[in-house]
Amino acid sequence: MKRLGFSLIEMAVVLAIFGLVLGSTLFSVSAQFENRNRVDTERRLEHARELLLSYALVHGRLPCPAVASGDEAGGGSVACTSNYGGFLPARTIGFQPADSAGFGLDAWGNRIRYAVSGTQWGPAPTRFTRQHSAAAPWSIAQKPADLVVCTSGPAVATALACDAGASLTNQNTVVALVFSTGRNALASGANEARNLDENALFVSRPPDPPTAAGGEFDDLVLWIPVGLLYARMIAAGVLP
Repeated sequence: MKRLGFSLIEMAVVLAIFGLVLGSTLFSVSAQFENRNRVDTERRLEHARELLLSYALVHGRLPCPAVASGDEAGGGSVACTSNYGGFLPARTIGFQPADSAGFGLDAWGNRIRYAVSGTQWGPAPTRFTRQHSAAAPWSIAQKPADLVVCTSGPAVATALACDAGASLTNQNTVVALVFSTGRNALASGANEARNLDENALFVSRPPDPPTAAGGEFDDLVLWIPVGLLYARMIAAGVLP
């Protein structure tokens, strides 16, 4: 007698193959979506950096980080509320996209972070967030002395300097930085935790899975070298 249709075993095989194909397709789509978000976030961080530099050309100083809203907290003759633990002052510098409170957003919808050097000099005292003027003159010989970027968190959790061989910058290089906390938006690993502990040491490295030695890492970090800031200000006539 001629058999019609499929046996249960054949149906199971077909369903298994279909499940594998569907799973592979979904993984591919998810990976493409994640890559698109990272690329988009990198563009947003670059745009934020340009807006921060433009702000410095117009106002003769860098803005302070935002805290309670998308406006900078402090600045001018007033010290920043938080130099290392705040957010991009998107409303102050005109960054978009932003949420209803004025905080700038990355491609995952998380608020973009921002840190600026708190180094002081001169009798004013002058700092990078205080407007360059006769009363508080900037000197291009002045360097930041606090922010540092490492490839991994130091072995000593409270250290403010990179371990040997782990330095991407030194304390005299970075005047400000912007970063995204990535898809997970959390400090899920030891390296990510160093970016949210509100001190002057930050970590930038390629993405790591949760099983990595330093835990998961998907932050994206972009910094402003002090030399770039001075070069832009000199070219614009803000500094001699």
